[in-house]
Amino acid sequence: MTIKIKHADTALILAAALSISTANAQTNATGTQAYPAKPVRVLVGFAPGGGTDIVARVVAQKMPAIFGQQMLVENRAGASSNIATELVAKSAPDGYTLLMGTIVAFGTAPSLFSKLPFDPVKDFAPITQTVSVNNLIVVHPVLPAKTLKMLVALAKQRPGEINYATSGVGSSGHLAAELFKKTAGINITHIAYKGGGQAIIDVIAGHVPLYFAGISTTVPHLKAGKLIAIAVTTGKRSSVLPDVPTVAELGYPGYEAVNWYGLMAPAGTPRPIIDRLHRDVTGILKSPDTTKLLTEQGMDPTTSTPEAFGEYIKSEIAKWARVIKDIGLKAN
Repeated sequence: MTIKIKHADTALILAAALSISTANAQTNATGTQAYPAKPVRVLVGFAPGGGTDIVARVVAQKMPAIFGQQMLVENRAGASSNIATELVAKSAPDGYTLLMGTIVAFGTAPSLFSKLPFDPVKDFAPITQTVSVNNLIVVHPVLPAKTLKMLVALAKQRPGEINYATSGVGSSGHLAAELFKKTAGINITHIAYKGGGQAIIDVIAGHVPLYFAGISTTVPHLKAGKLIAIAVTTGKRSSVLPDVPTVAELGYPGYEAVNWYGLMAPAGTPRPIIDRLHRDVTGILKSPDTTKLLTEQGMDPTTSTPEAFGEYIKSEIAKWARVIKDIGLKAN
């Protein structure tokens, strides 16, 4: 059976097809142009007041002017940032739930924990690294060790008796401390907190006399004389505290532990959204006022392409896997 289509019918069919095609194109264009159509959440896996929280809030404060929507920082502390990381990994890939990730979930956790509720590579779309952070070894004045040499000597006299604080199990500070324990041949006891903000409170109060910390949480208290910085764990001295020597300078060559943060989205987030976030966030980080603000707190603004950041995460996982295996460290 043959169906004959009249000229008028053909015209109607073509017009309908054109209408559908145009509508789809407009929807696609609107989908890209409309983002963001509502506020965006950035989850932080640690308590307020720590370095991760500071960076997230500095970026969030400046985003509305160029982004067109609020960026809301939400603290979901616990499980060495695994709670917040899992929440973002399982969120809709629409650009409205992001993570200020750290070396913890995206560097050390894969080797520290036997099981993770997320895959740091497969479950995320990297946007950009945000900062690199100098780590410090600081002591409360109550501790009778005002230099690294004195600390090592005291720890050898009192093995296991000196407690040290960090922002959590698997944190950069924790790994820096464990690496130093092995390097110096000492035994000190780890006290893990749910973020740098909580840790610094107990350290200032003298409840925990030793702290392996991100410089951003300690600078104000160092200036106030409440704490004493005895060494930097990074490969070079900090521009903020140029008089504080590195661990390597003080007799432990080759020792180095660096902290970093970066912005992530769930895997599958459309590339136009990733590109928009990358453009706006890196623009903020490169602005002179933001650079000055972060540098004064011991953070070096560090941006990267999504691809370069993804490769860096893979290299960090491999690097810390070797260190953790060598130390024999496992999360409780």
